[in-house]
Amino acid sequence: MAERKVPLKSVSLIFACGTALFSDGYANNVIGSVNTLLERIYGTDAITANNYSNTLTSVAFAGTVVGMLAFGYLSDKVGRKFGMMSATGIVALFSGLSAASSGANHSLGGMLAMLSACRFLLGIGVGAEYPCGSVSASEQSEEEGIATNAQHRWLVLATNSMIDVGFVIGAFVPLVLYWIFGDNHLRAVWRLSLGLGVIPAITVFFWRLRMEEPTRYKRDSMKNTRIPYGLVIKRYWRGLLGISLSWFIYDFITYPFGLYSSTITNAVTGGNESLSVVFGWSVVINLFYIPGTIIGAFFIDFMGPKATMITGLLAQAVMGFIMSGLYTKLSNHVGAFAVVYGIFLSFGEFGPGNCTGVLAAKTGPTAVRGQYYGIAAAVGKVGAFIGTWVFPLIVNDFGGSSSVKGNTGPFWIASGLAILSALIVFFLIKPLSHDGMKEEDAKFRAYLEENGFDVSSMGLTEAETASTYEKGEEVDSTVKVAV
Repeated sequence: MAERKVPLKSVSLIFACGTALFSDGYANNVIGSVNTLLERIYGTDAITANNYSNTLTSVAFAGTVVGMLAFGYLSDKVGRKFGMMSATGIVALFSGLSAASSGANHSLGGMLAMLSACRFLLGIGVGAEYPCGSVSASEQSEEEGIATNAQHRWLVLATNSMIDVGFVIGAFVPLVLYWIFGDNHLRAVWRLSLGLGVIPAITVFFWRLRMEEPTRYKRDSMKNTRIPYGLVIKRYWRGLLGISLSWFIYDFITYPFGLYSSTITNAVTGGNESLSVVFGWSVVINLFYIPGTIIGAFFIDFMGPKATMITGLLAQAVMGFIMSGLYTKLSNHVGAFAVVYGIFLSFGEFGPGNCTGVLAAKTGPTAVRGQYYGIAAAVGKVGAFIGTWVFPLIVNDFGGSSSVKGNTGPFWIASGLAILSALIVFFLIKPLSHDGMKEEDAKFRAYLEENGFDVSSMGLTEAETASTYEKGEEVDSTVKVAV
């Protein structure tokens, strides 16, 4: 049998960069269970009186957007490693402080205010992981030792798949803690659910300690020279616009489609409000994401990110139309409804969930990759924020959540937007090849020279570059696998 070398060291570096996005999925999902617990402990009226839900949603999105934009710049001008270490440190610190939230004289309003403030600051750390961790992972995916036909796959598995695993664990941890502590100790459940978010962040922090800057950054960054933003915009505005718009639409429609989860839960449980049932179904629903992202990871190198994304968007739109058109029948057959809903979520991860990050990370030059990615991701988060506020209004305009039109109307709109997103990707985003970053960096250098820009100052210092080559000559850790 033939033997194939598996580049453990190279692959582990990709995961060291991207795995911290697990914290994004965990932090975003666990807060839903925490909100449920807070309402059970203090009462819905008390929570509503403090305007906690709206405030939390707003500050969490705001923090994430701030992190994406600020650390996009820092990732390019200070360094990828600085951004990654800062991001994990922020996530670890404010995950712990969130769990310790308390108000003056133990007031509920003060506790909720502190929790909201911590969520904002935690959001900065989570947002920072996108232009720092994901960008570094993309650059590591084209290092020597990574098979050319597996570059996109490893990037997806280390980033978007980690987010989805974080979603599942974020739903599962409160359930396990509830089994342990029961109804009489719900405060322990919500505080530990938040506090356990410290563990993955600290683990990744130490994993990253001995990392160096990616080779692409060492060779083609503009850390030590000014960035000619005019030339950058002139060359890359079209692709950035396409990725930003498609990410905006994807996040915008993801939230309203998530409303179907409550339909499944209520239908299966008959409106059962037991926390074990509510949390249990939350785990099941979040598990629907996993098949899509895993299967998509093995298609993206074969089909290419652009074609894979368009396929996923169109398939998701079709499933959305089916769910809307057959809503009444599907609502009466919970098993069929759950299957269709699961397929819908899987196509979302198969296409735009996996591919937006890959396209954002690999279609721009190394010199501004952090900012390019950060802007696209931030626009996506703005779409998610707008979606959470707009779709309840759309539901009301269609007749309210108790009517068939109120439940289906918004989904006709969202499925149409998925098709629009596919068209945007088709016309505005160029296909991405393997080793595409190396090729784009070479073209970008030539483009700058043609326009009179001195490229001799690009990259890091000679001593740092020499260090890169010396380490590149070391023997990679590999294992041999019989195939």
